[in-house]
Amino acid sequence: MKAGLPIERLLVKKGKRKISFSIQTKILALIFGALALFGVISALVSYRFYEDATIAQHKQLGVATSALVASVIDADRVSSFIKEGTDAEGYLMTRRKLEIIKSSSPNIEYVYVYKMLPQGCQVVFDLDTSEDAQSQPGSIVKFDDSFKEYLPALLKGEKIEPVISDDTYGWLLTVYTPVHDSKGVTQCYAAVDISMNDLRKDSKRFFNTLAQFFSLVMLFILIPAAIWARKMIHPINRMAETTGRFVFDNEKSMEENLSKIARLNIRTGDELENLYRSFVKMTGDSVRYIKDINQKNATIQKMHENLLVTIAELVENRDENTGQHIRKTAKYVSLILEEMRRRGVYADKLTDEYINSVVQAAPLHDVGKIHVPDMILNKPGKLTDEEFEVMKTHTTHGGKIIDTIIELMPESNYLAEAKNLAMYHHEKWNGKGYPSGLAGEDIPLSARVMAVADVFDALVSRRSYKEGFPYEKALGIIQQESGKHFDPQVVEAFMAVKDKALETADGFIARANAPFNTTPATSKA
Repeated sequence: MKAGLPIERLLVKKGKRKISFSIQTKILALIFGALALFGVISALVSYRFYEDATIAQHKQLGVATSALVASVIDADRVSSFIKEGTDAEGYLMTRRKLEIIKSSSPNIEYVYVYKMLPQGCQVVFDLDTSEDAQSQPGSIVKFDDSFKEYLPALLKGEKIEPVISDDTYGWLLTVYTPVHDSKGVTQCYAAVDISMNDLRKDSKRFFNTLAQFFSLVMLFILIPAAIWARKMIHPINRMAETTGRFVFDNEKSMEENLSKIARLNIRTGDELENLYRSFVKMTGDSVRYIKDINQKNATIQKMHENLLVTIAELVENRDENTGQHIRKTAKYVSLILEEMRRRGVYADKLTDEYINSVVQAAPLHDVGKIHVPDMILNKPGKLTDEEFEVMKTHTTHGGKIIDTIIELMPESNYLAEAKNLAMYHHEKWNGKGYPSGLAGEDIPLSARVMAVADVFDALVSRRSYKEGFPYEKALGIIQQESGKHFDPQVVEAFMAVKDKALETADGFIARANAPFNTTPATSKA
């Protein structure tokens, strides 16, 4: 197990989440939104003031013009004007005066004098067009809908407030001024329509000008804001990008990570610099903390592995014929797996982690022998059928023992392979092995490799009831059992590294025979 594996759990999960909106975008969006809102509100308020001021000016013009029209009307002659029209005395002169008044301002749309009757407005003067029958003296013009609420007051001859309407005759501000006769009786109304269309045209120009102005203002504000936001966000992005590329696989990588952070050397003279310094300190503290944890984990892991190996050796030492069997088989397993990987066999399976796990687990393959009685384990001769059945149970007992260890230490990855080795290293490729009768690739790969290593060591090792086979004979037996007892690809890999395997066997024999060496020189599978 690698000492650096817990790091990602302790710090952050590798990878970077894709962000929808950067802080820079949010800042610019906020500024743009604020400016846009300010612009809209300012435009509406400005237009409202402009509209009110323009309407007030138009009202003043309408009231003054209407009063002037009323002043030139001889109310005592209104009846004759209606009856006789242009033939009435003073009618044409009065009309010319009204035309002069109308032409005094381009905003004066209509000038007319009406007498209010229940059935409608009776024309006294109407400068709209002399050819319109409705504009002739005495003709009746129907009331506009916009004046219905004012009819009671008009019929009484009372004064009304200026009226703004947008109907048959367009957008108009209408002012009615009562014209009184010599007795003070309202004979008619002097009416003036002031066109409001210029306000509509001016409002478009106003908004266009305002839009151009605010566009320039926003441009002059957003460009510096974008530059400022970039300067503010850039250091944060640099820190994020640097940490995003962090690798915590080993101490060298962590030291390189710290150097990358230090090389950023962010100096903004504000809170960002304080954030950077705190970030550097936190990263350094985290790396030191992780290194300490990894060292302790490595120590604990090593103690754990040594403890299990010691337990396996204690189990094996119950056998008076044991030697260095678990160490030799572990070495053979390592040689075979590395050769298989070199050949590209089971390439998806044979990773560094897998090979390390199997090699670490190899010493536990015979741990189940602790449940086999000494009289069977140490019997000098051949086992009876009943005794062999008891001996075979060491595989299932081994699996149960490993299960118990897994419950206590679930994070030890190699224990899963330890269980496979303990339970299935006596299975055969042709399905005639034990305890489950598995065949072919149904047998775990680690157990297929251990089967070759275990049998080879048993063949070449001396036991109390036999001498060790010569290497050539043992290798011949291994080859003969290819496709029967053993996985053919495992056998091919073993034969490819047989020289290294024999060197390993010779090395253990030499150490066992060295002077003052008290280690037993034989092994029992």
